[in-house]
Amino acid sequence: MLRRVVCPLSLVTRHLTRVLYLASTNAGKLREFRQAGNSCGISVELVPGVQSLPPCVEDGATFEENARKKALYYSAYAEGPVFADDSGLCVEALGGAPGFHSARFAGPATDDAANNHKLLRELRPLAGPQRAAHYVCVIALAERGRILTVTEGRADGVVLETPRGSGGFGYDPLFFYPPLGKTFAELSPEEKFPVSHRGEAFRKLLDWLRENYKRRGAQSLY
Repeated sequence: MLRRVVCPLSLVTRHLTRVLYLASTNAGKLREFRQAGNSCGISVELVPGVQSLPPCVEDGATFEENARKKALYYSAYAEGPVFADDSGLCVEALGGAPGFHSARFAGPATDDAANNHKLLRELRPLAGPQRAAHYVCVIALAERGRILTVTEGRADGVVLETPRGSGGFGYDPLFFYPPLGKTFAELSPEEKFPVSHRGEAFRKLLDWLRENYKRRGAQSLY
């Protein structure tokens, strides 16, 4: 049975920000974060003009390093708190790959289909427990060039041999989530976000915002 998601912001003071800016051009991420924010009365918007800004160079060696870099970089272009996430799929049998290279697993200019195809090719000799994997999401929140907090979420599953489902994005059609008996691509948004890596990291971010706005009672977070 699915857990009901309770918004952690339902009891916050009137000082709480109503807009969070997302540092991303990924339509799938925006869709998931915006839906979760709306359920809590928070508007998740793209950093103004993000499509036309020079992209942040994601050359960090970890999810956290890349999330921090993006949040800091794009916080210069928004009047308010900016959050950035870095996420990916880690397969134990591949030494943690694709990891923080998940979006570019098949090459620098690639797409989800190519990345999924390469992953299946790499795992072709393996079966059962050897195909264990987990999603990771790290979110960094910044304002005015300063990191405010970092949160992390994780979801454990198995990489299937063939894709299933038409929802989600990235490796979702291959990522089987045992507790629900479905791939992430087979879940509705209402089913996916409560159990996903991105959902866990975002809920932790909202918890942090709730506590800090209540304590400081101001529009700025520092």
